[in-house]
Amino acid sequence: MIDLTQSVSASPLVHTAPRDPGVEWTSRSVAIDAPPDTDVNPSPDALWPANAARSGVCGAVSPRVVALPGGGYRLYYTQMLPRTGFPKGANDYDNATSRILSARSVDGDNWIPEPGVRLSPQQGGAGDFRVVSSEVVPLTDGQRLRMYYECCAGPQSQQNSIRSAISSDGLNWIVETGARFELSGCNVSSPRIQFLNDGRWRLYCNERGKGIISAVSDDEGISFRKEPGIRVAENSPFDRHAAFACEILRLPSGSYRMYYAGYGEPSRADILTAVSEDGLSWEKASEPVLLPGSTTWDAVKRSEMCVIWNSQAPTSPEPFRMLYEACDGTADGQRGVWRIASANSIPPS
Repeated sequence: MIDLTQSVSASPLVHTAPRDPGVEWTSRSVAIDAPPDTDVNPSPDALWPANAARSGVCGAVSPRVVALPGGGYRLYYTQMLPRTGFPKGANDYDNATSRILSARSVDGDNWIPEPGVRLSPQQGGAGDFRVVSSEVVPLTDGQRLRMYYECCAGPQSQQNSIRSAISSDGLNWIVETGARFELSGCNVSSPRIQFLNDGRWRLYCNERGKGIISAVSDDEGISFRKEPGIRVAENSPFDRHAAFACEILRLPSGSYRMYYAGYGEPSRADILTAVSEDGLSWEKASEPVLLPGSTTWDAVKRSEMCVIWNSQAPTSPEPFRMLYEACDGTADGQRGVWRIASANSIPPS
């Protein structure tokens, strides 16, 4: 979560959680549902019955939350839809289209989709393909927000880029010229920003086939240079196929807790965790914090996530919440309907 109740300008405070959420979590409910198969051109603020027919043609993924200065939360998420000529939609991800939408919540539990499209693929530079995985952070002027997003104008095997857009209200976005980060011949995804104590900005993202990498900026997030090494390598039983989509919380001690998505196999995704003292060297936990299979909506995959909390009551026993993308595995190849689900942390006994 980006916590604008602690600072409306670029500061490590926006990443700082009141305490460590830990490693014990339990799934709760669906937060944002996928459009049904009968609505492949949905209104951004549409709502549908939970029992509407869904086969994975449409989906909702990549939750990212901003805690608003005046109270409440805004969720940015990616809605996947069929692209013209490719009716399988999200079940054929490389040929799907997607757009970035938003929803509001008073309590971080109940979410109401907002009218309008925050960013379309055409506006974001992806043509009819995909803009994905938005990361919204404040600028140093304290007046504007920047959205970093994954711009994909083709299949994941092609080179893509991390691009950005600017907004003064969090709803209407103007795309900035050029790419913020790209690697020749590589596919990068799931951008995340950390503001460092020395004023630099650090970008974490996935480099396809490598794992989670980082890059640093000295010009307030306009350009990033890749840092040596890999932050989280794809080398354990739970992430040997992919490690990506990190959510990094700065703890009161100055150390960091990371949650990230790991694919041990193409057909299974878990939510994993790691800790670090400096944001560069990470120690992985040996077991996932959330495994698929405990509910119908996440029977095979639990993936890209965001952790939220109530900064106005930092000593409250109220649990942390995690929003995450969940797949029910009801389509061929253990694909299926992608929804945004929620989980609660379990405080230590």
